[in-house]
Amino acid sequence: MTLSSFDEKRQTKDHTQDELYEGNAAGDVSQYAVVVEVEKHTTWFVWLLVACCTISGLLFGYDTGVISGTLVTINGDLGPAQLSDGQKEFITSATTLGALLGGLAGGAMSDWTGRRLVLGIADIIFVGGALGQAVCHTVWSMIGCRFLIGIGVGLASCIAPLYIQELSPTRMRGRMVVLNVVMITFGQVVAYGIDAGFANVSGGWRWMVGLGTVPAGIQLICLAFLPESPRILIQKGNIEAAHRVLERVYSQATAEQIDFQLQVLRASVQQSIDIANSTTFFERFNSMITVPVNRRALIIGCGMQAFQQLCGFNTLMYYSASLFQEIGFNQPTAVGLIVSGTNFIFTLFALKYIDIVGRRRIMLFSAPGMVFGLALASIAFHYMTLHTGGDLVDGVSYSRSWSAIVLLSMIIFVASYATGLGNVPWQQGELFGLEVRGIGTSLSTATNWAGNLLIGSTYLSLMAKITPAGAFGFYAGLCLLGWLFCLFCFPETAGLSLEEVQSIFRDGFGIRESQRMRNQKREMRMQQDIKAGRGNA
Repeated sequence: MTLSSFDEKRQTKDHTQDELYEGNAAGDVSQYAVVVEVEKHTTWFVWLLVACCTISGLLFGYDTGVISGTLVTINGDLGPAQLSDGQKEFITSATTLGALLGGLAGGAMSDWTGRRLVLGIADIIFVGGALGQAVCHTVWSMIGCRFLIGIGVGLASCIAPLYIQELSPTRMRGRMVVLNVVMITFGQVVAYGIDAGFANVSGGWRWMVGLGTVPAGIQLICLAFLPESPRILIQKGNIEAAHRVLERVYSQATAEQIDFQLQVLRASVQQSIDIANSTTFFERFNSMITVPVNRRALIIGCGMQAFQQLCGFNTLMYYSASLFQEIGFNQPTAVGLIVSGTNFIFTLFALKYIDIVGRRRIMLFSAPGMVFGLALASIAFHYMTLHTGGDLVDGVSYSRSWSAIVLLSMIIFVASYATGLGNVPWQQGELFGLEVRGIGTSLSTATNWAGNLLIGSTYLSLMAKITPAGAFGFYAGLCLLGWLFCLFCFPETAGLSLEEVQSIFRDGFGIRESQRMRNQKREMRMQQDIKAGRGNA
């Protein structure tokens, strides 16, 4: 199949969706009528499904956070009397490298096997990696188990948001994905608590890492009772199963509304099936660059994930305690908890407003706060370290006033990050058509972990080469570039169905087109409410 015919089929898919959306294929029933009348109610089934999926977020947060307490309590249990800095870096970075590979493979694998099965594989990897860590007695076996855990983290970070998106009602899709991010931050808090609880127990680090098997085992059991994504079921030809899933998601809908919702999905998925059946995996992979609609979606997906990592947030999470210790705080761990607590609280704020305010607007308002926080930190570090040549030196007493300003700047930065950038990039699955959704989310997730690896491995060197003031000023500059990227390239997708989102990329990045479609749907809502009012009268 040539790339031009691939693009033609993609355009045919878009036009078919338009016809169905306008109601041409279903008489007086419109897809939006289903949204208005049905999505006012979120069923217990949807909440149960999301609760199960967000265990992946909990595992993500737990397994990336628990290692900080583990490294300081291992002592001589892995052979050496004390782990060297190099060994600690290998153990820590093994998880990130594994996550990069797992994220790269996860989405594409799920297109073939289904979303649910990949989540189950991630859970099995979590269990194996956690048990392996708990019983290992050498540094290299620990590194290997951390790498295995990383693969599970990468798979879960890619598939859990995607699975949630494909099963959530449009009205609630954003906040359902944010729930997974909330659980990531909660998992980090739980990890810190477990670390503190076992810090003074002989061999307590084995319990720290081994307890990761509990949530993984719970999710593995729950997955046995949850359905596959209806879009994947239709793609596999199991129409009856897809119909049953839609009945559970939209339990308040009439049979006619369910049938039409299924008709809309089948029309969209059928074109994806035609594309998948007439192309190879490598042709679809290549289409991510050569087909304009896919290319624009990929630029946005990868760009937002790169922005999330290059802003420097995760270096703050990894090194906050040591940083605050260097600038004179007596209880650096407690101060670090203030920062992580801010992250958790403002993620809850995003949970409330991401579907109300919208993805684009929340990014445009929150990113300047990140720039301000980092710029303020850069200024504070500059004046704080004037008497030490710009460097942070152990044992030197620094101004408490400037130290307090550094803490304030970090709180502003983290609050702004958690409100927008910590959540919005994980909405990535809604950018891609079903035929390339797995590939697109894999590439976007891999970009995230590649950025994580890059920033994590250069942070200490950057601080040494260009001073703390220079490093935080550099991150502020990257955040400014990220804000400009959002301003010119990032469209609003809140309120649009997964099938509608791809159509906005036909003639550009879709900023105006998405607003036009949202206005059209708003007018349809008003008309529907007026009709409903007349009917009740």
